[in-house]
Amino acid sequence: MAPPKKYPDELRARAVRLYRESDPKPVIRRLTEQLGGHHEALRNWIRQDEAGRGERDDRPTTGESEELRRLRRENAELKRANEILKAASAFFASELDPARRRS
Repeated sequence: MAPPKKYPDELRARAVRLYRESDPKPVIRRLTEQLGGHHEALRNWIRQDEAGRGERDDRPTTGESEELRRLRRENAELKRANEILKAASAFFASELDPARRRS
C-alpha cells in the first residue's frame, strides 16, 4: 500500500493552477510561502503537469507513471508465482526420481 500523501490533491491542483494562470510567472519559493509547503514539491508538481500536457518530454505523463506502477506490481506478482512453481517442480521431480524413492 502506498504511503499517505503529504499534501492534499486540492492543494497540488490549486498551486499548479495559480502558477500556470499567473502572468508573469511567480517565483516558486514565494508562491509556496503563501500556500504552505515546500518549493521543490511545487516545482515537481509543475513539471509533472507540464509532462501530462505534453509540454515536456523528459518525464513520463501521469498515465504512463500509473501504467508503469501497475506493470511493476504485476511483474513482482509473476516473479513470486514463478518461484512457487519452480519450488513445486523441484519437489515433485525429487519425489518421482527412482533413485530417491523410498520403498
